[in-house]
Amino acid sequence: MDFLFDIGNVIVNVDFIPSLKRLIPNECGDPDQRLELILERKDKFEAGRIMPDEYFPWAAKVLGHSGPLKNFMNAWIDIFSPNLPMWTCIGELQEHGHRLILFSNINDPHKQHLMEHYPVFANFSGGIFSHQTGHIKPEPEIYDLAIKQYQLNPPQTAYIDDLPANIQGGKQAGFVCHQYDVTNHSAFLKWLEQIL
Repeated sequence: MDFLFDIGNVIVNVDFIPSLKRLIPNECGDPDQRLELILERKDKFEAGRIMPDEYFPWAAKVLGHSGPLKNFMNAWIDIFSPNLPMWTCIGELQEHGHRLILFSNINDPHKQHLMEHYPVFANFSGGIFSHQTGHIKPEPEIYDLAIKQYQLNPPQTAYIDDLPANIQGGKQAGFVCHQYDVTNHSAFLKWLEQIL
């Protein structure tokens, strides 16, 4: 069976706001509004519709960060932690011969950081990453691209994601879907037993 795995809040836990909030000087007002502005444009950035050399200096300026851009980039990638129960499942699925494919709305610095520092990603045979496609989940085009690029048979493809809209897109593409909740990993294990 083929498995499509989302990354954030499935394979790794993501805590985006605290890391960036630390960059906002105390004298700057409205930190929540500043972060909201950054997140509003993040989808376009992760779809590859805004280039990094435009997005990152703009985002640093919105936060009121006047230090080196390197400090901003360190905060940008310092948002992940392992979801170890899922890592165990991924290793077992790979050992049993299932093809594992990443399917994520993600930007290049985050992807590069994860591939370099988290060994779990060695279990995957490839991936569809939004920043390389011009589309983000749940846009139908990115599901179609995954099907074509990896010659997937949707009824024989399991898709795991934490966001309801993305799961709905997966169902429309014909995948066997599970909306993952990191606080209820046992529900994922039960679903896995049912489909295998």
